[in-house]
Amino acid sequence: MTRDNLLFAIIGILIGFIIGFMLANSILTREAALKAAPLSAQQGQTLPPNHPPVNGDQSQSGDPQQMFGQVQEAMKQAREQPNNFEAQLTAAKLEYQIQRFDQAIEYLLIANKLKPDDFDVLGMLGVANMDGGHFEAAEKWYRAALIKKPQDIPVLDGLCAVLLSKGDAKGAEEMISKLAKVDPTNQDLPQFKDKLTEIKSGKK
Repeated sequence: MTRDNLLFAIIGILIGFIIGFMLANSILTREAALKAAPLSAQQGQTLPPNHPPVNGDQSQSGDPQQMFGQVQEAMKQAREQPNNFEAQLTAAKLEYQIQRFDQAIEYLLIANKLKPDDFDVLGMLGVANMDGGHFEAAEKWYRAALIKKPQDIPVLDGLCAVLLSKGDAKGAEEMISKLAKVDPTNQDLPQFKDKLTEIKSGKK
């Protein structure tokens, strides 16, 4: 079985899972972020609420067979049209939805090369790398996004989570302070501050 055939088989099995995600307006709801509370290096998958969505607004309906065909076509287009920005984004979103974070990152990196200044792609790279456990890369992309929009709340939120996951007390304290100034009522601030206190006191 070829790699592509194996991938399509996996997608077929998970098609119901994909449909559920595609019915959501955003993958980054406040409830998901708070429930995840991934502030350790082993649980560093905080999804900043209201972040530029990785899966986009793709609410669709239809039978699984039709959806399967759409998945196949999206990945086929991304491979055959490496200079097509939208094709790369679509493939990245589908990969993310089935939790293939590294593959999603590959498509997002191509999209970034095509449009280096696209803020949403920078944010998506931050999220996908964070979920993939690549905290150094996640920090890099979140900081790149902040250069574009220094007061973007979801990016600040995500960067706080990444720095805490890395155990970077100094960096996290700085970002938490910035987040507090921009969004004083941010619901993640209490847990961020608690985690920062733990790091400073040497707790694991």
